[in-house]
Amino acid sequence: VDHGKTTLVDALIRQSGVFRDDAQADEAGERVMDSEDQERERGITILSKNLAIQRDDVKINIMDTPGHADFGGEVERVLGMCEGVLLLVDSVEGPKPQTRFVLDKALKKGLKAVVVVNKIDRPAARPEYVVDMVFDLFVELGATDEQTDFRVVYASGLQGIAGEEPDKMAEDMGPLFDAIVDAVDPPAVDSVEPNALQALISNIDYDNFKGKMGIARITNGAIKAGQPIALARPDVAKKTGRLGDLFVFDNLGKRQVEQASAGEIIMFSGMDNVEIGDTLVTNEQNGANAAEPLTPIAIEQPTVRMTIGVNKSPLAGREGKFLTSRMIRDRLFKELDRNVALQVEETDSADRYEVSGRGQLHLTVLIESMRREGFELEIGPPSVIYKTNEETGKVEEPWESVEVRVPGDYSGAVVETLNLRKGELQDMGLEEGEGMTVVKYLVPTRGMLGLKSSLLSSTRGTAIIDSVFDSYRQRIPGEIQGRDKGSLLAFADGGATTFGIEGAQDRGKMFVKVGDDVYKNMIVGIHQRPNDLEVNVCKTKALNNMRAATKEMKTGVIAPVEMSLDACVEYLNADEILEVTPTLFRMAKNPEMFGKKGGKKK
Repeated sequence: VDHGKTTLVDALIRQSGVFRDDAQADEAGERVMDSEDQERERGITILSKNLAIQRDDVKINIMDTPGHADFGGEVERVLGMCEGVLLLVDSVEGPKPQTRFVLDKALKKGLKAVVVVNKIDRPAARPEYVVDMVFDLFVELGATDEQTDFRVVYASGLQGIAGEEPDKMAEDMGPLFDAIVDAVDPPAVDSVEPNALQALISNIDYDNFKGKMGIARITNGAIKAGQPIALARPDVAKKTGRLGDLFVFDNLGKRQVEQASAGEIIMFSGMDNVEIGDTLVTNEQNGANAAEPLTPIAIEQPTVRMTIGVNKSPLAGREGKFLTSRMIRDRLFKELDRNVALQVEETDSADRYEVSGRGQLHLTVLIESMRREGFELEIGPPSVIYKTNEETGKVEEPWESVEVRVPGDYSGAVVETLNLRKGELQDMGLEEGEGMTVVKYLVPTRGMLGLKSSLLSSTRGTAIIDSVFDSYRQRIPGEIQGRDKGSLLAFADGGATTFGIEGAQDRGKMFVKVGDDVYKNMIVGIHQRPNDLEVNVCKTKALNNMRAATKEMKTGVIAPVEMSLDACVEYLNADEILEVTPTLFRMAKNPEMFGKKGGKKK
């Protein structure tokens, strides 16, 4: 994360003549590949995307992938389309937990890596140390001798320069292009006969006019627009049809072609039932001489689940366009087409679905997309997925490997927070150059839920947190401490008033402002103490002819805490739910569970 993958691709695009002139390049802006709204706002890559650039006589297909472990499914999906990988590492930070995850996948597929030490212009850069760390990582992951003998290129994606040595930088990305052409083997093709066609579908796109389109790399054979084709998987009946339009990738867009052969990445229409993991084979003469299907992509299992259902709050249906369970169900199952690491299951309730993913961020990105499309949803708190070990019969839970970089003054607060969450300290040390302390822990995923906000507040926003799934280990008995403060609950339905909020804000921090609609048991703020407290934020001042003793005292309303979707999901306790509408987030006590804690229902 944040080692500069998308920025480096920017430099490669600009220096390969994709843009007509500087004006067109400026219009495209920074981080051209991050085209989705959420990607630009969060400053991260969420979806893997590909483009093709021409360098001299060589066509290079480049795939830009996300760095977050939550979107690891996107990386696994496109690895089958590659001959080699560029492993980007920051010149100060070195390899991170996520680096290990994606590199392991690439090495197991037998791909060769070119190591790019990026951000070489940072004042505290220590390239020799970083290359040694990367070498150790390769050896640790069991790389072959050929893979361990990797090419190293030093680069600064922002300045658009690269070089073979840290102190001998060229004026452009030339050395990196040369390294790609030299170190990455061209496609290994057994045959270009039309009957030998094999292409594994690794992405799906939608076009308003052409419908569902498959994206695949042709491993063997050749293909023509309009020919009979079949989609095959091992031990499953073939889906047959005729190929519609055929495209290859060209610069940032695609170009329509009549035919394509092995080595090309193609996009095709005509098959509405195409799925990721299918193999495209020929169906000439009813597939009498067709090739065997390729092995589908293996995806890691999800570790976190949430429920997504119909919004049933008293204020439901005021602004959303899509409100019913059928609409929510259709949208969630449509997401499964492209989002391979996601799983959706029906629950006992007809209007609630269980959605499982790689982490909290993976699921909140989906919820945010649905919110922007006009859905109203009711979200349950995230919980981890337990497994029973078949050999020992014991219940196991997922653990994550966490690395926190923080100024030395706050390392004590980080260690204390992670210890409270049942973490195990793995390593701790000072990083040279910038005076940061690096703390490495193994923490149960249960303890990771809601960790980010508490770490950021205890380190005054200076902590940089990286985490990746480590393994399933025996479940820790008992609960893991979540948040240490209770909630302020609305006492009745109505609109929040100045007088009501002035009285309630002494009890904690408020989430609502004057004029907001509230309903009974909606969470309107954070209590200072661990228990929940009902406050009347709708109370109005009594209008009588007595002069109030407090007339001269001016208090004023303190501005409320602005909560983003991620912050709301982190805040939720087991007995709370989140209501998501196109413009608002409201949290409330779950009516089905309210009162189960602490005796009688109020």
